Amino acid sequence: MNHPHTHVLARWRRLARAFLTIAACLGPVAKAEDLGAFAHQQDVGNVRHPGQAKFDATTGTYTLHGGGANMWFAEDAFHFIWKEVHGDVILSAEITVPESEGGDPHRKACLMIRQDLSPDSTYADVALHGDGLTSLQYRPSQGARTYEIQAASKLAAPRLLRIERRGEYVSMSLGNPDGSFTPAGGTFRLSLEKPFLVGIGMCAHNNDRLEQASFRDLQLTEGSLPHAEKLLSTLETITIASQDRRVVWTTPALIEAPNWSRDGARLIFNREGRLYEIPVAGGEPSQIDTKFAERCNNDHGLSPDGNQLVISDQSQPDRQSRIYTLPASGGTPRLISPLAPSYWHGWSPDGKTLVYCAERNGEYDVYSVPAAGGDETRLTDAPGLDDGPDFTADGKWIYFNSDRTGSMQIWRMHPDGSQQEQVTDDSFQNWFPHPSPDGQWLVFLSYASDVKGHPANKDVTLRIMPLAGGPAEVLATLFGGQGTINVPSWSPDSRQLAFVSYQMVP
Repeated sequence: MNHPHTHVLARWRRLARAFLTIAACLGPVAKAEDLGAFAHQQDVGNVRHPGQAKFDATTGTYTLHGGGANMWFAEDAFHFIWKEVHGDVILSAEITVPESEGGDPHRKACLMIRQDLSPDSTYADVALHGDGLTSLQYRPSQGARTYEIQAASKLAAPRLLRIERRGEYVSMSLGNPDGSFTPAGGTFRLSLEKPFLVGIGMCAHNNDRLEQASFRDLQLTEGSLPHAEKLLSTLETITIASQDRRVVWTTPALIEAPNWSRDGARLIFNREGRLYEIPVAGGEPSQIDTKFAERCNNDHGLSPDGNQLVISDQSQPDRQSRIYTLPASGGTPRLISPLAPSYWHGWSPDGKTLVYCAERNGEYDVYSVPAAGGDETRLTDAPGLDDGPDFTADGKWIYFNSDRTGSMQIWRMHPDGSQQEQVTDDSFQNWFPHPSPDGQWLVFLSYASDVKGHPANKDVTLRIMPLAGGPAEVLATLFGGQGTINVPSWSPDSRQLAFVSYQMVP
């Protein structure tokens, strides 16, 4: 006859064995005192060769050996050393990925913020690759695919890196020779439940190998961070197919509303009343000479042939916006719309017509005018605000935004104002629709339902939908709004979009 406690003891033994099996699968867990600022280490995901992390207290150096096939798509495999945190956090370190004979150039050493240890966890990291590429990578939700924001080319391959989570926004900064940091731009929203994990990781990008990285001068700050009160503007591009972003230029000045040149080589934007152009590949901007027009706002663009530039300028004594055209290379502006205020938004594909938003007798509506000048034609007359008109590539439709139904939604109409019909009907406030040059897509800016107008410095979403019909999808979540995509900003081949994001920094 069995003792009455035998079954209970057997059950506890089975649970203990199960726990030990799980612990073995998760990998070795080291003591906190062995790992410097961190508490635990283990392999995450399918890693063939167990990784290892060591901390040398004498030199303050962490050395990681990690395997794994990749940290990308919807699943990660790498070695991780971490601790739990409950709020805002900054992690920085000088990272070295040594030369490795036969090593994959995409092997990566990371500063990471992660929800949990599951291979498909929500996360963000600043990754230094074996070939020197530096990027901010993230998986916006569990099981989703991974995206990245590449740092500007002039800042590639730094060794001193920083990741920061402030509120729900994650950002990357790159170290300078004097030990200070320069924000790299390209922030994004990442929702995490508390507690979450912060640490450092190493991925070999080849499951048959172990690769090494070292982290020196590591600094970890938790809790209350310095107050962010200074605006940073980042000019970015996003590839439609991959939804990966690349930083073109970052500046503490307010810049807005990029246009893409017709040859695909340059971006045009406004800053402090003037227009500037910059190579898409990166570099420093140069000013476009607009003569007397010293108060250009963010409503500007190029003619279909790329030879003319249209601006909306407020340099007249009444400070009201008027529309002018001038040579794309610069020159004296020629007045097109004497009535004010008028804000340009679209140029017909045949080059003959401009469309714009204008206030007349207290009502904001969509108007058109010959590009050569002449009388304007009112295209909308619904009560409320009609704004942001832009032509489709075939010239058959003008898309615009209107709040005539009580919330700001996307509409369209024929160029003569006929057949006005609603395109979106959702819980967002949708602004500035821009059809793609290939006639396939419509991109627009979405605010939360309680936001009035199109203010700056708000949580916004860039969304895209097929022009032929279908649901809207998220391209990017960012801090922006006014100035992000007020005007047409598609690349000529419709593969990329330019926009401006913003960030508040200490």
